[in-house]
Amino acid sequence: MTDTSAAPHELVITRLIDAPPETVYRVWTERTGEWWAPRPYTTPEVALDLRPGGRFLTRMRAPDGTDMPNEGVFLEVEPNRRIVFTDAFRTGWIPQDPFMAVTVTFEPEGAGTRYTVRVRHWSEEARQRHEAMGFHEGWGICLGQLAELAEGERAAA
Repeated sequence: MTDTSAAPHELVITRLIDAPPETVYRVWTERTGEWWAPRPYTTPEVALDLRPGGRFLTRMRAPDGTDMPNEGVFLEVEPNRRIVFTDAFRTGWIPQDPFMAVTVTFEPEGAGTRYTVRVRHWSEEARQRHEAMGFHEGWGICLGQLAELAEGERAAA
């Protein structure tokens, strides 16, 4: 679901997941490679150092074998509640061409979790480019994959 309350240069997606925040957070952080890329893409490499300044690395692979690495750093990590990361820096606070800063929230809602991702871009042009790349469809598919895993863990418990 798209949120119409986005700030300038921001894309937002949100969904109610039928699993508690602790489960959704655990799947987000421990099973990232299983949901991060929209199938049939895969994520063969994930390195998450979950602390401010820690490394954020995912490498998605397209069906044709093309790799798409994304490296950044975590700015804020509040377990079971909030994760903030950016690609404006590589590990060691080495600046690189920035594209986005991402805030993920895991808010309790009833017996589930209101999962929201806010992606802020440095310019309107970057936001438009990300939207044209298929932000809503691609991130929506990934969110569905995350929800499927988290809801599956809840059902198995």
